[in-house]
Amino acid sequence: MGVLTINLLSAEGYKKVSSVTVCGYPLSIFFIVVNEFCERFSYYGMKAVLVLYFRYFLRWDDDLAITIYHTFVALCYLTPILGAIVADSWLGKFKTIVYLSIVYTLGQVVMAISAIHDITDANKDGTPDNMTFHVALSMVGLILIALGTGGIKPCVAAFGGDQFNEHQEKQRSTFFSIFYLSINAGSLLSTIITPILRAQECGIYSQQKCYPLAFGVPAALMVVALIVFIVGSRMYTKVAPKGNIMLEVCKCIWYAVKNRFRNRSSSIPKREHWMDWADEKYEKLLIAQIKMVLKVLFLYIPLPMFWTLFDQQGSRWTLQATTMDGDFVRLCLFKLFLMSTVNPILILGFVPIVDSVIYPLIAKCGLNFTPLKRMTVGMFMAALAFIAAALVQLQIDVSITTHTHTHARTHTRTHARTHARTHCGGLRPEEDIGPNVVHMAWQIPQYFLMTMGEVVFSVTGLEFSYSQAPSNMKSVLQAGWLFTVAVGNIIVLIVAEVAQLPDQWAEYVLFAALLIFVCVVFSIMAYFYTYTDPAEVEARFAELEPEGKDNDRKRRSLELHDRKESLEEENQRKSRSSSEASSHHEAPADKATNM
Repeated sequence: MGVLTINLLSAEGYKKVSSVTVCGYPLSIFFIVVNEFCERFSYYGMKAVLVLYFRYFLRWDDDLAITIYHTFVALCYLTPILGAIVADSWLGKFKTIVYLSIVYTLGQVVMAISAIHDITDANKDGTPDNMTFHVALSMVGLILIALGTGGIKPCVAAFGGDQFNEHQEKQRSTFFSIFYLSINAGSLLSTIITPILRAQECGIYSQQKCYPLAFGVPAALMVVALIVFIVGSRMYTKVAPKGNIMLEVCKCIWYAVKNRFRNRSSSIPKREHWMDWADEKYEKLLIAQIKMVLKVLFLYIPLPMFWTLFDQQGSRWTLQATTMDGDFVRLCLFKLFLMSTVNPILILGFVPIVDSVIYPLIAKCGLNFTPLKRMTVGMFMAALAFIAAALVQLQIDVSITTHTHTHARTHTRTHARTHARTHCGGLRPEEDIGPNVVHMAWQIPQYFLMTMGEVVFSVTGLEFSYSQAPSNMKSVLQAGWLFTVAVGNIIVLIVAEVAQLPDQWAEYVLFAALLIFVCVVFSIMAYFYTYTDPAEVEARFAELEPEGKDNDRKRRSLELHDRKESLEEENQRKSRSSSEASSHHEAPADKATNM
């Protein structure tokens, strides 16, 4: 049963909000979760056929297709920084999501149009005559998509967190699990559906692979995502931006560094933190907020290594599967999509189990399973997944069939009035090549370990990034979290290029060893990390009680301001009345008044 609660926030930066709660949860999160599901369907659906589009529609070679693909993915995880700055410093999260979702939708529509081969197929042979047009349109579409999806990434999760009060920590934690569940549900359905749509044949003049449909359905889902999000507008708690916070942060950090080096003399007393050297010019509250952000960003340094291993599911593990026996009860369609859907299928099962069973069970055992401990366990499980992949690869290398063909040719060339050339003696003996004996199902343990690692690492990381961020920099910290994904993908290319290992199993072991080392480093960093409550820190520096909240301070400030204006108006009214009365007095009285 829903309960209607009204939050009256009259202070600057807030607006009057009506929030309907169902079972203790704001109804507004329903619109946010549905929006995220549709957006993730749109993104992963488009990405599922993107390399095939490059390879078979645009006629690019493998190297160019892969290069552009990874460049696009990198942009998708670099642009969150821009979106976070815009949200926290200028437009606010709600407007940023709406405006960049429009850009996102336009990009998807442009991609769908770029895949219509009939647009430039003047001779009706099924092949575009002006490939440059399609390439240019595709690049415009991908840039718009990267800007849109990257820009809203740090905002949606943080905006969902804004819908909860500070005392709803349990509900907020559950929301992040549901939020992550919606991401993987969208990913699962899209990676199954869009390849099927691509396999259809369509066209006006000739029937070709239906890339317009494969891109068009994700575009339609993005339109749905935008509409659903806007429909819930009146229910949202919208926290307005508090000025150009990133510019202030950069200025404050630069001033602290400059002031620190300017006062290097041993006679000058040291300060507790190097950011304290900025307190001559900047508010202590801002300095405290920057300290909180820097402390979390420092913890992020080892995290890209997890994503280095995680994102190889779509590359190394997929290639590994091609060398294995994939006969699953002769269900060809199931076999085709099986490995690409294992992770999201397991996610859908693991998230509610971990959130509702495992974590409460650990708590009942009296163990303090903190967020950073969870993330450490997640990293370790990802390393175990790569060790499992290495063991599978060893079996593949031992059992894989070696093709030994003998070729012999003799060439006879006869020169006369007429020239003739004959070939003979081509020895091509036939032999039966046995099928791969290592079954694809042996990959399931490594997917199981990786997915468990993802659940306890990624879901926890999203929640941790929100809970440890100051109120005016939550999107920025979410962007920092997403930036670790981009760095992780870059590390894959660097390590693979530098290592140059002859055997694939050895590369798996190398990545596992690197992550275990990073896991140890991260656990040490986590041991010395002190959890903070940003609301309490901000309240303390604002000389308020922890439950006072910033909006109460602003409300009281506005009340004092209104009271002051009323007193000034009353004084002015009395002054005017006195002036009018004094005009009837005699001269001595006038002099006394003017003195």
